[in-house]
Amino acid sequence: MTEANRGGKSAGVPHRSDPGSRGPATIADGVVAKIAGMAARDVPGVHSMGGGFARGVGAMRERMPGAGGKSVTSGVKVEVGEVQTAVYLEIVVEYGVSIIEVAGDVRENVIAAIERMTGLEVVEVNIAVGDVHVFDEDEEQPERRLE
Repeated sequence: MTEANRGGKSAGVPHRSDPGSRGPATIADGVVAKIAGMAARDVPGVHSMGGGFARGVGAMRERMPGAGGKSVTSGVKVEVGEVQTAVYLEIVVEYGVSIIEVAGDVRENVIAAIERMTGLEVVEVNIAVGDVHVFDEDEEQPERRLE
């Protein structure tokens, strides 16, 4: 029985190495920050991202024509290494939600999204709740989910 028949390498056929060993892929901090920002905003109970100043600048930016609209990375800072990343978020939660539960859900969603999309290990997600959003009478309140 020849080597080829046994499932081993045969003479003259080059062995292909793992594609990951053929050069590095680098992921920019901004990419990880966008993923984190989108994942955090997807969590029910998160009203917005960023501190008061960042939200104010973001609100002005949204109103300016050609300014690019809402910043996905507002309230998001990341430190990206070769194989690991750390995430720092500042969020505003809706009045009446469990802040601890929302923070836990944000942490889980951000970790899952970053690790799935980038392959980076998320070593920490630090969350600062900077404000609680109270709905004005003029503002339409979202429908509450019964849990």
